[in-house]
Amino acid sequence: MTDGCWISLFSGGKDSSWALHRALESGRTVTRLVTVHPPGDSYLYHVPATDLASLAAESIGIPVLEIEAEDAGVAVESGQRGDEELAPLERALEELIMTEAYEGITAGAVESRFQRDRLQAMGDRLGLELYAPLWQAEPIETLEQMLEAGFEIVVVAVAADGLNEAWLGRTIDREAIAALERLRETHGVHPMGEGGEFETLVTDGPHLDRPIRIEGEPTWDGTRGELLIDTARLG
Repeated sequence: MTDGCWISLFSGGKDSSWALHRALESGRTVTRLVTVHPPGDSYLYHVPATDLASLAAESIGIPVLEIEAEDAGVAVESGQRGDEELAPLERALEELIMTEAYEGITAGAVESRFQRDRLQAMGDRLGLELYAPLWQAEPIETLEQMLEAGFEIVVVAVAADGLNEAWLGRTIDREAIAALERLRETHGVHPMGEGGEFETLVTDGPHLDRPIRIEGEPTWDGTRGELLIDTARLG
């Protein structure tokens, strides 16, 4: 397909990386990545390891705009909090489209209408099409497609019953997919982590010219944990 330029909302995690890959595969010309760094837990954005998005962008070969999201506060009603989290992104996109003609934005929305509806409304306000190839896709099938495409996916955070410290730093392979499918049945874990059960970092894939090599140590409080990445470099 031929069209105008596209912006990819990009965290470095599997969902936004897959949306970017599918956009490029479909012939969309992505000329800018945009990464939002939330100050803490977020209703809209992927949180852990977003500081590595610039390293991924270097490997991808597309410039990245990094945005610091505002802390809306835990006492704010969820809808208002989502709108306030979205505001810095919308302001940044407004500035971008003043400098170059863009056709749309890509996003890794899977099942959260809270997220997708806000991104769609923002796109409508800015005159940008929303491309969300993961929307309501079957999760196990999608994970298998990611592996077939050459994605290397590392779990960098967990926060759900059934997901323990051993998952931190684990690569999502077919064995891990089977385990996630079992956890869906026994613990209600969404295989894509759509409910915040886990977060990921893509360290290799067809969109990357060079893989990302990471080293880190897990932190675990008994119910949730994160892989604290000490070093990261392009291989």
